[in-house]
Amino acid sequence: MERAIAHMDLDTFFVSCERLRDSVLEKKPVIIGGGDRGVVASCSYEARKFGVRSAMPLKMAIRLCPEAQVIKGDMEYYSNMSHLVTEIIQEKVPVLEKASVDEFYLDLSGMDQFFGCYQWTTEVAKSVMKNTGLPISFALSSNKTVSKIGTGEAKPTGKLELITQNIQPFLNPLSIKKIPMVGDVTFELLSRLGVRKIETLSKMPVDVLQQLIGKNGLTLWKKANGIDETPVVSYSEQKSISTENTFSKDTIDMQKLESTLSGMVEQLCYQLRHEKWLTSTVSVRIRYANFDTELKQCKVPYTSADHTLLKYVLELFKKVYTRRMRIRLVGVKFTGLVPGCYQLDLYEDTEEWMSLYQTMDYLKDRFGPSSIGRASSLLY
Repeated sequence: MERAIAHMDLDTFFVSCERLRDSVLEKKPVIIGGGDRGVVASCSYEARKFGVRSAMPLKMAIRLCPEAQVIKGDMEYYSNMSHLVTEIIQEKVPVLEKASVDEFYLDLSGMDQFFGCYQWTTEVAKSVMKNTGLPISFALSSNKTVSKIGTGEAKPTGKLELITQNIQPFLNPLSIKKIPMVGDVTFELLSRLGVRKIETLSKMPVDVLQQLIGKNGLTLWKKANGIDETPVVSYSEQKSISTENTFSKDTIDMQKLESTLSGMVEQLCYQLRHEKWLTSTVSVRIRYANFDTELKQCKVPYTSADHTLLKYVLELFKKVYTRRMRIRLVGVKFTGLVPGCYQLDLYEDTEEWMSLYQTMDYLKDRFGPSSIGRASSLLY
């Protein structure tokens, strides 16, 4: 049985959310970003016509499109809307994978005998738009790669069905940058060899590609030929990462406790970014000297930033630590994980924050997780 995999993507998600709250923003250039030294988190199609792009310094974006409406953004609101869309889709499909806060994969294999996969996906998209007011695009094909590329071509608010015999003709004229795994470095390398279109890439010998870019050469060749066996992994809010620390001697030293929590958050945030996750729920657990255990948690906007999550962790710790009793253990847990990268937090951060995290992560990757850290976690 041939697979039927749909990819759905909420169009200019942050901007669309803001337009729900203020209809005056409709059909106007809109930039989501914050602070004089901030960067663009999202922008409308009207702003893109002026050359504005995500992750661009906000000052540059305003110079390119001075008439744009600049909005700082509200990640908590966007997170809530993302959860609402997830619930709507999850009720209607057998297998759902949440790829990020605004994109989803649906495995509809075998449903043709009941309703027709394309018609079913169309109905799901209509339901999302009717119940949330958010525009959404989708593409349906036999695998995740082709469907994701198809959604990109269908935008805005479009839909596309790619049956097997049409997949290669659809892919051939497109730029190799349309393939999800092709970044700037790979694009520049292949461009120097005259490989700019997917058709050219699909006809390259596999061994040559492997010599050029290593073990990913075969995977890239398969994607260029419309081949992708990657399964749709069922979405679950239960995914989590955690760490805890049992003190060698029970303590009531607040500086030591907060330093320990800071180190734990830094460790977990590095893991989030390294594995490309964002968290939406934070938990703090303590165990007193008499072994009584307390736990508190809260929902947070999707993020993987140390300084953002540390604030929530310290607030939870103050709420959960209610007795003047020595503590034996502290633990931090991040749940409700979805795939995503740090760029989703850009609207509230500056270029300096971005550069700092990129540099710290690079040093930790190269020299080990303990090679660099916050001064506040030195006691950890």
